[in-house]
Amino acid sequence: MAKALKDKPQVIIVGAGFGGLEAAKKLACKDVRLTAIDRTNYHLFQPLLYQVATAALSPADIAAPVRAILSKCENVEVILAEVESVNVEARKVKTNDMEFDYDYLILATGARHSYFGHDEWEKLAPGLKSLEDAVELRRRILLAFEFAEKTPDEADRQAAMNFVVIGGGPTGVEMAGAIAEISRYTLAKDFRHIDPSKARVILIEGTSRLLSAYPADLSERARKQLVELGVEVRTDARVTDITESGVQLDGEFIPCRVKIWAAGNNASFVGKTLIAPVDRVGRVIVNDDLTIPGHPEVQIIGDLANFSHQTGEPLPGVSPVAMQQGRHAARNILRMVHGEKPQPFRYFDKGSMATIG
Repeated sequence: MAKALKDKPQVIIVGAGFGGLEAAKKLACKDVRLTAIDRTNYHLFQPLLYQVATAALSPADIAAPVRAILSKCENVEVILAEVESVNVEARKVKTNDMEFDYDYLILATGARHSYFGHDEWEKLAPGLKSLEDAVELRRRILLAFEFAEKTPDEADRQAAMNFVVIGGGPTGVEMAGAIAEISRYTLAKDFRHIDPSKARVILIEGTSRLLSAYPADLSERARKQLVELGVEVRTDARVTDITESGVQLDGEFIPCRVKIWAAGNNASFVGKTLIAPVDRVGRVIVNDDLTIPGHPEVQIIGDLANFSHQTGEPLPGVSPVAMQQGRHAARNILRMVHGEKPQPFRYFDKGSMATIG
């Protein structure tokens, strides 16, 4: 790094998702030393993971190298590492093999799926948060059809052609629609002993409607479109157990080989290493300017942040929130570098979208 940058403030961004990358782009080529740390060396377009999982896209289609994105600015370095903890008093970030000092910190480590106390279900019903998750789900979905093609046992064949998606939020709705579409169209003529279009896709939601964060009329429209694709939609249905052989609901067992989890999230564990209050899912409760109490040099954004100052409820864990917060956090750092106070954040909601089929 150029000698001229040695005396500049050190900014560390942990996480190169939507929020972290937006912050990094805003601080690139500015009068600071910027270090971006992530456990992968690529930025992942998470909204299209379901298309990788259903073989509509390849992994390279939704991943871009972080170094290439930020390569034009000499004040930026990218470190491949997994952060283990943050010491806000000492202003240090500890990874699995290194330690970094900072003057300003943006934490954007995101969230992982929550199994509500049943962590043993994760191997049986993977979620969809990473490329590895998507590739594994693709493998399971395609192998289920291959198994059904060759097995002589009718019960085993039917179980292999049952696909259960647990959780009726955007991920679950998109995933169920995509599996229904590939079974009825993409794979319809590829097999000799089975009819893929006869596959059962079952979407299970614990509340009274799908897409509960959306207006009721859009939820109903989504339900109708899924039903038209052949998806069985079960609302007010609770999963009580998941085994290798299937999914147990209240009073019903659904035999299946492929189970997909889209029912809940927990914030990254890194938030709990801060001296700051967290909510029940591990999100850090932030001030109205995205900082944490007593430490204006630390800002939390995206799925890791509980920002409730606008509506009284936490902002949703979607990419537009993270991106707007990332840009705002970067602007706040530039203000503080020049001796100004960080400004409150306001989210501008441009609407939400879920793609079915």
